[in-house]
Amino acid sequence: MIIAKAAEFEVRLARTQADLHAAQRLRYDVFVTELGAGGPLVDHDNRREVDQYDDFVDHLLLIDRKTQQTVGVYRLIRRDMADRAGGFYSENEYDLTALKSSGREILELGRSCLHPSYRGGIAMHQLWAGLASYVAEHGIEILFGVASFHGTQAEALAQPLSLLHHTYLAPPDLRVTALPKARQEMNLIPADILNRRQAMVQMPSLIKAYLRLGGCVGEGAFIDHDFNTTDVLLMLDTARLSERQAKIYSGQQG
Repeated sequence: MIIAKAAEFEVRLARTQADLHAAQRLRYDVFVTELGAGGPLVDHDNRREVDQYDDFVDHLLLIDRKTQQTVGVYRLIRRDMADRAGGFYSENEYDLTALKSSGREILELGRSCLHPSYRGGIAMHQLWAGLASYVAEHGIEILFGVASFHGTQAEALAQPLSLLHHTYLAPPDLRVTALPKARQEMNLIPADILNRRQAMVQMPSLIKAYLRLGGCVGEGAFIDHDFNTTDVLLMLDTARLSERQAKIYSGQQG
């Protein structure tokens, strides 16, 4: 299934084991080699970042049409897929009761990454355009997934975590909460002395992008020692996108 084509890129879902392995190799290069992640199912011999959800879900691929290389991926888990896989990936870190009982169509986004050579250009917008088409096809209303800060020392991340808590906390009806086993409170600096400029400088670009689109976060961060990250759960209600935000999200601007 081809979702979108542009002069430089093709965006489509993985169709074969070779497609899946290409996605897993890119994930290995980014998450394991570049960022130092690990995990019990990582295949170091074949350089593939693997977990138990991969065989039950959709993998959105960004392919360079000139080289035919997979240079960007998103892992997509709809509710029926999560049922077959034993749950959403995020449920390892967050209580998703508020989202799952909302009565709305939800989609978990995960394992998002780009090859280093394709960052800072139009590649991410092409991937988002493909994601927007997928969302429209399946009637998705709320997008969610964990997004990560590199490192597990909360003190070093006090500014951005506090900004997320004070400014971007999800409304109560959608507010998921981090599980106690590795929960990190985000309210580390009072709002009146928070350095918002410094906080945004420390914010990863993907998180900033979703905040610009109107995204919000769950209550509490989660320390993921396997991936060497501090995670927050991001949510985006597509019904609340402004016209300008919707154009950005669908790849029409930027």
